[in-house]
Amino acid sequence: MAAQEGGMRLVSHPIAAHDGRLPRQYTAEGQGAKKDMSPPLEWYGVPEGARSLALLVQDIDADPSVPWTHWVVANIPPATRGLPEGFSGAAGAGAGAGAGRDQLGGLQEGVNDWKQPGWRGPVPPSHGHRIQFKLYALDDEVHLGNKVTRDKLMEAIDGHVLEEAELIAVFQGVVANN
Repeated sequence: MAAQEGGMRLVSHPIAAHDGRLPRQYTAEGQGAKKDMSPPLEWYGVPEGARSLALLVQDIDADPSVPWTHWVVANIPPATRGLPEGFSGAAGAGAGAGAGRDQLGGLQEGVNDWKQPGWRGPVPPSHGHRIQFKLYALDDEVHLGNKVTRDKLMEAIDGHVLEEAELIAVFQGVVANN
């Protein structure tokens, strides 16, 4: 479940407890308040010298050339050890404010591929899509302006990545109707 042994690690206990599958409440298929909320994430082994962290969550099976972006987060303070369940997403429309957001200084959530800010859980057209959570330790904060996107983040972190960690979860939900 966690990427690199010995270096920086990224984990989510609910994903690990479900054999690498993304539990339903973190997808668009959940029910009621337990729907489309960001999963809890923890990380360990952030390298010394890191001045900020960035998180990018993508469906890497959506399109071979351009993955589908579910969440972009920039300028996470390096002393932070994770983001709680419901920090962002449908349940996080305000829930994040009560989930420690005020201790996160200049953290910026970006726009996903639905053109909405924050987390949006998967609802791909077929089963078995891999959702990649990638955490980057950076040697500086990134300056992205008011509208944070995947492309702007990737351009800004080029040459500034000290280390990265990856977590893959598999979406096994109900097939979406198009």
